[in-house]
Amino acid sequence: MKLGRLMVAVLVLVLGTALAQQRPRVVIPTGSTGGVFFFYGQAIAKILTESGVAEATSQQTGGSYDNLLLLRDRTDPRSNTYYCALATTDSALVTYTGQEPRFAQRKADMQRIMFYMYPSLIHIITSEKSGIRVVQDLKGKRVSTGQPGSSTENLALLVLQGANLKPTDFAKRERLPAAESAKALSEGTIDAYFWVGGVPTASVVELAQSLARKGDRIAIVPVPPQSTTAQLLTRRFPGIVTTGTLPSSAYGTATSVPVLYTGNVFLCPESMPEELAAAIMKAVFTNLQTLTTATPAARDTTLKNTADLYNQKVVIPFHPGAVRYLREAGAIR
Repeated sequence: MKLGRLMVAVLVLVLGTALAQQRPRVVIPTGSTGGVFFFYGQAIAKILTESGVAEATSQQTGGSYDNLLLLRDRTDPRSNTYYCALATTDSALVTYTGQEPRFAQRKADMQRIMFYMYPSLIHIITSEKSGIRVVQDLKGKRVSTGQPGSSTENLALLVLQGANLKPTDFAKRERLPAAESAKALSEGTIDAYFWVGGVPTASVVELAQSLARKGDRIAIVPVPPQSTTAQLLTRRFPGIVTTGTLPSSAYGTATSVPVLYTGNVFLCPESMPEELAAAIMKAVFTNLQTLTTATPAARDTTLKNTADLYNQKVVIPFHPGAVRYLREAGAIR
């Protein structure tokens, strides 16, 4: 009798181990601490793990380009391991086509769109007391252009190009992540910084509060749609970079500000099985409250926004599993 119970226990253990080994592993590279990607990716990992879809973990990175490199190089279907990237739409496009130098020899053309996340503001952040009113005023100032190799840095350099500036025009150039840039501006060691992220970004909100306590006020440098800077970026990334307005309520700026936006998408590799991709979609869209609790920017993660992106027929294909779920949910035909 005891032997029979022992055999049953062993069998249960073996079956449990086998099932655990069969469960796919999904790794979600995110971004720098203080940015929306960091909180968004953590929430997705939590959703996938708690729903039983996969053993999911998030991984802090430098942002979009790091994430797409990991998707390209670390995904291993043989071990049931898939890296899914959070990325801005502009970085996804140039890595898919190989226009980004780091992807020229080997494109990330195995990336597939799962869903639209939210729009990102191309923030140019300063304080009212800095005297910086237009992009050209960054000349001779201490400026952080974002983490090396990040989408923030690449877009910052394009903004500067449109304003006929380059980093050597600064009194000092820093290349800090979001939270570190906000801290440096609060402490007065830099005058302005670039950040590409969702609205509101937690570290920017905290910066606005910190400046207010010191008798100063946060300011976002405007980029009007008719400016050379806006024209350059919207021509280079048609439909990817757009013009818009940041309401004063977002960060407590003195007025609403004309700005540039780019989008963000969640991408998984083409090699991911269709059933797994469809299950990820279902888990995310039935647990959106978890996402919006993690970051308010996720309010734009909707079936409609994803369907609208799908219907635009963007260059990067959607994953078949995502398309299947969108059809089953009635979002697309």
